[in-house]
Amino acid sequence: MVMLDVHTCHYCFGLMRGSNDVMCKFPFNHKVTFCLYYQTPALRHIIDFFRPDIKPNSFQRSQSEMNIASGIPKFFPLAMIQEENNSFVRDDTMFIKIMVDFGDIPKILLSYILSLNPGLPMHIQQLMIKQETERREQQQSQQAPI
Repeated sequence: MVMLDVHTCHYCFGLMRGSNDVMCKFPFNHKVTFCLYYQTPALRHIIDFFRPDIKPNSFQRSQSEMNIASGIPKFFPLAMIQEENNSFVRDDTMFIKIMVDFGDIPKILLSYILSLNPGLPMHIQQLMIKQETERREQQQSQQAPI
């Protein structure tokens, strides 16, 4: 679950108890990436991530409805999205993508992954990521000195 903490004005990521908890590994220690989409062709998205600290209860298996949320307090200044005609909010709508990395995505691919159309089905996005990874690996092997 993602929520806006109105007291400190930052976005948080919280684990909620659910019927699929039995399939999850706890403590939750996967990297969580936040992307605030820039809604123009310039694609100047704001991207940041955190890796959970597994010592506190926030990322243990939830015993109540929801654990204490955690996040990136300085992800982006609130004033930035309150500015008139900013490129992050269009028609009173902004897009934030939160991605949980279960497989250690290389940092070099992060920009590509976050540029994919979020409306594409997940299996299509995963196929495109796999193809891009293979393309970059092939390109890198061709550039390697012999």
